Amino acid sequence: MKFTAAQIAGILEGDIVGNADVEVSKLAKIEEGQKEALTFLANPKYTQFIYDTKASITIVNRDFEPEHDVDTTLIKVDDAYKAFSKLLEYYNQVKMNKSGIEQPCYISDSATYGENIYLGAFSYLGEHVKIGDNVKIYPNSYIGDNVIIGDNVVVFSGAKIYSESVIGNHCVINSGAIIGADGFGFTPNEKGEYSKVPQTGNVILEDYVDVGAGTTIDRATLGATVIRRGVKLDNQIQIAHNVDIGRNTVIAAQTGIAGSTKIGENCQIGGQVGIVGHISIGNNVKVQAQSGIGRNVKDNEVLQGSPALPYGDYNKSYVYFKNLPKIVKDVNNLDKKINQND
Repeated sequence: MKFTAAQIAGILEGDIVGNADVEVSKLAKIEEGQKEALTFLANPKYTQFIYDTKASITIVNRDFEPEHDVDTTLIKVDDAYKAFSKLLEYYNQVKMNKSGIEQPCYISDSATYGENIYLGAFSYLGEHVKIGDNVKIYPNSYIGDNVIIGDNVVVFSGAKIYSESVIGNHCVINSGAIIGADGFGFTPNEKGEYSKVPQTGNVILEDYVDVGAGTTIDRATLGATVIRRGVKLDNQIQIAHNVDIGRNTVIAAQTGIAGSTKIGENCQIGGQVGIVGHISIGNNVKVQAQSGIGRNVKDNEVLQGSPALPYGDYNKSYVYFKNLPKIVKDVNNLDKKINQND
């Protein structure tokens, strides 16, 4: 996919200094720019690179005036960083602007879908599936029976949405994510063997939820596992049965949340955090990476460590922990002096 400087300037409402017909087909850092690459200069620290870059087009701020000759075509805009971000968004929309139904794929006779659908090859739509408008389902995706998907949803290749799941509007489900698999429910008998407890609930994703690649969200034993509006989940997160995550909470990779735990709104949870089941975490809570949460957490707490402590207490304790050998040595020396005086 190629764009000319004139086309890019039109999108960004910028002014061209150089060749308006030069074309680009890729993006690059300014210090790594090659022919047919588009780059940008926003940070003055990188100004030196504009005189040597091989990039065909460079987006710069309007007040930029080169001190030496440049080979790259300049597009001057009010804010180079914002303009480049806008261009990335536009490029992504163009790149993902697919529609139609590829073959082979399977669509149940009872499945329904709205306008402007894209269904990639080898995808599967089960019985009584309902899909809204402007939905894109990429190849090798599985949509189970009775699944409901809202408008403007993107399901990337290889994602699996199990039966009865409900996906809201404007959601993104990345490759390898699994929505609605059975929760980890087993009960022991007198022989020490485990029997499976049927998982009869479902998963509900409200609007504007993003689910990262390889993330798994288990269906509820009864009722629903609920991921509320605006939640953003990173890659490789495990969310167990009957968990409820509040609005606009963000969770980083490799976090695990055990069953029936409730997390409030606007929380920020770092990577590799472990959270036990059947507890409540309040609103606006921040949890540092690799922490272990084993108790209820009040609103606005900031936690770190395993088991997690209040952030300030953890840092104070860590200072002592680092100095523990010296402290022990000092205590032993003091003990010897006391014994000598006796």
